[in-house]
Amino acid sequence: MSEYIRLEELTQEDGEFLVRLARKTVEEYLTKGKIIEVEAPPKLMKYGAAFVTILTYPERELRGCIGYVEPIKPLAETVRDVAIAAATQDPRFPPMSPSELDAVVFEVSVLADHMPFKPAKEALPYIDIGTTGLIIRRGPFSGVLLPEVPVEYCWDPQTFIAQTCIKAGLSPDCWLYPDTEAIVYKGRVWTEVEPRGQVVERDLKKEYLERCARRL
Repeated sequence: MSEYIRLEELTQEDGEFLVRLARKTVEEYLTKGKIIEVEAPPKLMKYGAAFVTILTYPERELRGCIGYVEPIKPLAETVRDVAIAAATQDPRFPPMSPSELDAVVFEVSVLADHMPFKPAKEALPYIDIGTTGLIIRRGPFSGVLLPEVPVEYCWDPQTFIAQTCIKAGLSPDCWLYPDTEAIVYKGRVWTEVEPRGQVVERDLKKEYLERCARRL
C-alpha cells in the first residue's frame, strides 16, 4: 500500500520545493516542450493531492488552476503534472505563452484529511474558514473549492457550502438535500510573493480576519 503525505509533516522547505517545481515544470514545458523528470526528497514522493494555481502579477488575478482532490500519485509528480495542466489546459483560459512567465506567480495547495458527510448539511459544523476546503457531490455533479477561496470572498461557512454547490452546477441549496454528499478537507498553501521570488506559506486564517473583519 502506498504511503500518504500528512499535512503536518510538510515544512517550509517542502513548500518552497513544490512551488519551485511547479514553476520549473511550466518553464521547461513552455520553452522546450519538455516534461521534466521529478527528483524530490523521499517525503515528497509519498502520495498526495494538490492543486497548482497560477496568478497574474501584481494583480493576483486567476490565470489557471487545476489539481487532484484525491492522492492518486506521488505528491511531487502530482504538482508537476497539474502545473502543466494549469498553464495549458484550464478551459477558462487560453494556454500560457513563454512571455507570460515573468508576469505570473505560482501557488501550490496540498490537500489531505478528507472527511465525507452525507447528507451534506452535517458538514456545516466542520467547515473552518481558513483551514478547510470543500467538495460537493450529487449524482453526476461535483464541485471543488480550495480553502483560500472563501478567504478571498469573505464567505461564512453557509455561503461557502452554497457556493460549492454552484461550482458543481447545482442550486445553492443543494447541500440541504439528503442525497448530496459534502467532503471537508484540510489544506496548506505556499505561494510566490513575486515572480521567481520568495516563497511563503499563506496564513489563511490571518488573511480572513484582516480582509473580512468589517464584514463579519
